Amino acid sequence: MSALNPVLNEGVFVFCTQQFPSDLVKDAVIGCFQEKEGTTMILQKGVADQFQLDYAFEAAWITLGLNSELDMVGLTARFSSAMAEKGISANVIAGYYHDHIFVPYKRREEALKILEGIEFQ
Repeated sequence: MSALNPVLNEGVFVFCTQQFPSDLVKDAVIGCFQEKEGTTMILQKGVADQFQLDYAFEAAWITLGLNSELDMVGLTARFSSAMAEKGISANVIAGYYHDHIFVPYKRREEALKILEGIEFQ
């Protein structure tokens, strides 16, 4: 069994979308995904405010310290079930080395405690 070793990253993060993001906005993006409707971008709230971008969800960013593999089975189900039991949304991004979870900013400490209590094999 391994601990998830979650780390709460500093700041408030938001999800925004634009059809054609400017290069200035792209340079500030933490993560993005191209969808047919537009480019979804994750930015620090202050950056989104600076560029007057709309957003509806203020999130905290938690990185799992556990080195995950992209073909690992069950990890997302394990922590998302635990979060769902407490009514906490979890927007998950799988990076090459780690999973990153964006949770409601106001519930960040509660989400962190839940993740700290999970072990995975």
